[in-house]
Amino acid sequence: MSVPLLHLQDRLTRLSIAPELGASLVNWQARATGQALLRPADEEALASGSPRRLGCYPLAPWSNRIAEGGFLRPDGWLALTPNTGHDPYPIHGSAWQQAWQVEHHSEQRTRLDLESTVPFAYRATLDIHLHEGCLNIDLHVTHLDSAATWYGLGLHPYFPRYGDTRLRAEARKVWLADDGNLPSRQVALPEDWNFATARTLPAAVVDHAFSGWPGDCVIDQPSAGYRLACSASGAEHFLLFCPHDQPFFCFEPVSHPINAHHLPGRPGLRLLQKGETSSLGFRMQYQAL
Repeated sequence: MSVPLLHLQDRLTRLSIAPELGASLVNWQARATGQALLRPADEEALASGSPRRLGCYPLAPWSNRIAEGGFLRPDGWLALTPNTGHDPYPIHGSAWQQAWQVEHHSEQRTRLDLESTVPFAYRATLDIHLHEGCLNIDLHVTHLDSAATWYGLGLHPYFPRYGDTRLRAEARKVWLADDGNLPSRQVALPEDWNFATARTLPAAVVDHAFSGWPGDCVIDQPSAGYRLACSASGAEHFLLFCPHDQPFFCFEPVSHPINAHHLPGRPGLRLLQKGETSSLGFRMQYQAL
């Protein structure tokens, strides 16, 4: 399939975007070397039509999984069904599975819009801006449904993983699950999951939400010759996904942990009335080593 792309560039980097594929970022590269700064997506990945094969996509109106077939709103139960063929839970909201419209496009900036009725009415905007090697992403979601609803937001970037990839991202606790279910309790960080100082990624699989994140992280890629200094707003949690024997990992800034709709106090979620807005931002500054 042929997928229309938008292109942005500044003095140091260039970016391609697929608005019709969930407003996904496709490739972000250093202009001088062509080095991939997000997991590179080839023509086959683009032709798949799946944001999960690309570089990054927005998560709205929630991040990750929701259990129990839905969640409770103030006016009653909202039923949800699985939205992929690979997961028994509805995952990552609905914005990533819809085509977005281009509201504005210039050399260094674009704004994409989505008017959604699934699973309820909301409007999303994604502002993407390149400036001196810094990729700025701002996600805004406005609730349009008459029934007040719980919202959570996130971004799902995939990064290249090399043998010497190092991560610095401070957190206080990590969410764990009992008996193979979705996470239900927080514990102190195991030593090999403590990234308060930069360290290489664990060899074992990691797929967990971390809480108490101040919002900044550094991804060092020494063998690839660069680092990303990152900061987030509207996100006090991150999800770290390190699959076994894959050339990528995910570091996802999110407003809430997995299945927050069913956790005590609904941590990180916001109850929005009609016309109210929630936002999340992420900055990734490319620095050549």
